[in-house]
Amino acid sequence: MKLLNKLWDRGQEFLGVEYPIMAGAMTWISNHKLVSAVCNNGGFGCLAAGNMPPELLEQEIEKTYAATDKPFATNLITIAPNYKEHLKIAVAKKVPFIIFAGSFPRGSEIKMAKENGAKVLAFASNESIAKRMIDSGVDGLMLEGMEAGGHIGHVSLVILLQQVLFTIKDFPVFVAGGIGTGKLMAHLLLMGAYGVQMGTRFVATTECEVHPQFKEAFLKARARDAVATPAVGSELNVVAVRAIKNKGMNEFSNLQMKLIQRNRNGEITKKDAQYEVENFWVGALRKAVQDGDLEYGSLMAGQSVGLIKKQQTIKELFDEIINEAEDELQRIGRFFQ
Repeated sequence: MKLLNKLWDRGQEFLGVEYPIMAGAMTWISNHKLVSAVCNNGGFGCLAAGNMPPELLEQEIEKTYAATDKPFATNLITIAPNYKEHLKIAVAKKVPFIIFAGSFPRGSEIKMAKENGAKVLAFASNESIAKRMIDSGVDGLMLEGMEAGGHIGHVSLVILLQQVLFTIKDFPVFVAGGIGTGKLMAHLLLMGAYGVQMGTRFVATTECEVHPQFKEAFLKARARDAVATPAVGSELNVVAVRAIKNKGMNEFSNLQMKLIQRNRNGEITKKDAQYEVENFWVGALRKAVQDGDLEYGSLMAGQSVGLIKKQQTIKELFDEIINEAEDELQRIGRFFQ
C-alpha cells in the first residue's frame, strides 16, 4: 500500500484508524455488532441512532464500547423526534465522533458536542453550506451524492465533487454516494478526499445481521433497481429516499396523497404529517431488515448495489477495496514515468 498510504494518511490521522473507510450509518442495520466489526477490522464504524428509543441508543453505545477499543461515530438525525435526547446521550457517553445528518445542526449543538471531546462532522450539499458548517465549528464534512441509499439530496456526487471538494481546501472532507470499488476510491483520494464512506456494500458482509432475504435482494439487484421515491406535490417537503423498487414504494405515494388531503381538510398539521412520513419509513425499513418483507418493506440501497457480486467478510471487503485502489494508483503512476 505504498502509494495508498501517501494519499490517505490525513484521513487515517483524523479518524484514528488504519483505513479511512467509513461504514455509513443505516437504521436497523448499523448496530453495535456491525460497527465494532468494522472498527476491529481497521475501518471506521458509524452507529445509526435513527429514531430509536433513547435508552436503546444508550445501550448500543455501551455495547459498542465493550466490543471495540477503536474510534467510532454516532450518527444523529437532527429531524428525528428523539434527536435532542440522542444528542444528550452521545455527549454524556463521550462518543469519539458525532455525525449530524438530516438537516443542519445548530451552532450551540456543535459546540455542545465539541466541548465534551467529540469530533464533529456534518453533511454539506453545496459550497455555501460547506462554508457555513465550517464557520459553525465542525471538524469535518460529509459529501454525499444522490446515488446513495436512504434519504438523499438532489445533486449527484460528480457535481458535488466540483462544487465542494475542489473548492474547500485543507479541510477534512469525506465522500459518499455510489462508491463501491477501490478504483473509484483511489481517484477520490487523488481529488483530495480524506476518505470515503460506503453503506450498501456493508449490507452484503457476513457480519451484517439482517434477514437473509434482505441480503439476498441486494445480491440480486441491479443499479437501476435502486430508485428515488417520488414526492407527491410540495406541501409536505418530503425528502426522497432511494431504495430497491417494490410494492412498498407505491404505498408511500398513496400515503402522501392521504396526508396531503388530511392536511388540507385541517385533520392533521403539516408537522404531524411529516412525522407520519418518517414513521412510515422507520416501520417499512424494519419490516425489510428484520422480517424479510421484500414486497412492502423498505429495501433502502444505493445504486452501488449493482456492484455487489457476492457475500464477503468485512476483512475480505477491505482487502478487495484496498488492493484495487493500490493497483489503480500503480497503473496511473506508470503514465508519469
